Amino acid sequence: MIDSQLRRALQRPLEWGARTIDVTWVTPNRLTLVGMLLGLASAALAAFQLWVPALIAWLLSRVFDGLDGALARRRSKHGSDSEVGGFLDIVADFATYGATVVGVAIGAAAAFDAPWWPFLLVLFAYYLNGTTFLAFSSIAERTGRRIDDGRSLSFLGRIAEGAETIFVHSLWLILPWFAWQIALVWAAVVFASAVQRVALAVRILR
Repeated sequence: MIDSQLRRALQRPLEWGARTIDVTWVTPNRLTLVGMLLGLASAALAAFQLWVPALIAWLLSRVFDGLDGALARRRSKHGSDSEVGGFLDIVADFATYGATVVGVAIGAAAAFDAPWWPFLLVLFAYYLNGTTFLAFSSIAERTGRRIDDGRSLSFLGRIAEGAETIFVHSLWLILPWFAWQIALVWAAVVFASAVQRVALAVRILR
């Protein structure tokens, strides 16, 4: 919901960060992989109820997720743009989001006897959302209805986007004793977002 505003607010800090780390051995794809590994580490730390280290790893993974795109855009000005980066980025995001849901579910169940089913609902909602925007992106590209906002895929922005996901996953790690209740509300929000995306996609592609 606020991704476009957040990207504008973070554009200059990310450009500064990309300029700072723009050396030969640092590539956007390597940043993507480091971000994914940090996200997976966050999931593992949450599963062992190490909530503060999990939160730090999660936030660092999101920083790397922002820097890879900023560095890719900087490099593209010099003719080194790569579609592989966009592919790896979305795969890394899905892996990180899914793993962190599972990690929090395991940790919350062990520490606070939290039920599993709200986290399963979140995963199902993520599955629907991912299917919606990936299918739309593919068809929009083929039919000339691409939404160009500087990213590799055509994203249908609705109430649950990247910024909200970062916030909710952080909240789980800050308040793990309320994790399953947060998951239940978040699942409803993501389901509503999926319905919005379906309606918008049908209207654009019709």
